[in-house]
Amino acid sequence: MKIGARELLMAWGRLLRGGSPLLSIEVTRQCPLHCRGCYAHVEGHAGSSGAVAELHGEALVARVLALVARHRPQHVSIVGGEPLLRRRELDALLPRLAALGVPTMVVTSGVLPIPMEWDSLGRLVVTVSVDGLAPDHARRRAPATYERILRNIEGRRVSLHWTVVHGMLSRAYFEEYLAFWSARPEVQHLLVSAYTPQRGERTPEMLTPEDRLTLASLLPALKVRYPKL
Repeated sequence: MKIGARELLMAWGRLLRGGSPLLSIEVTRQCPLHCRGCYAHVEGHAGSSGAVAELHGEALVARVLALVARHRPQHVSIVGGEPLLRRRELDALLPRLAALGVPTMVVTSGVLPIPMEWDSLGRLVVTVSVDGLAPDHARRRAPATYERILRNIEGRRVSLHWTVVHGMLSRAYFEEYLAFWSARPEVQHLLVSAYTPQRGERTPEMLTPEDRLTLASLLPALKVRYPKL
């Protein structure tokens, strides 16, 4: 989704009138993965106690549309858990968000096939989380392995998102990852973020302040070499 000057001015106007910049909606907490660092499995997360019931069918679609109408966001992210476990609801919801002109992102592990027909929806980006080179990713996200992701994105148009953790911060590591995924015709954009710990978390995957400086120093030159970044 390319954003031009006109769209930026319109978005700024909507913000000044009380609209929200971003809205992230968890459509399910269920997921076939149990990834380290996933907020959905942290004690105290919404629904972790069973006090918050999951919605299904038209009730879920209606609730999401009501939230969008209330908050008037510039962008909606559909997350989980694994959102594609709500494939039937998303098939009904995403065309309605597209008709409203709401830029939308569905964030998935790639463990399930991405519907081909979603490619035709305007204002929609499907983003697949691929956290590092194949061995590291498999340790964090199996059964959503490279092989499975490649099979499930074949012939589609997707973005990739990589959460960088401590131990991945070398130029050679970045080059290998970016070269592999940049060469895939399905991948339109490559997004990178730093690992964000949960409140009170202390794990070896957390980035040190020096790690963050290293990450910031690596990215500009890599952006020149890999325009999808």
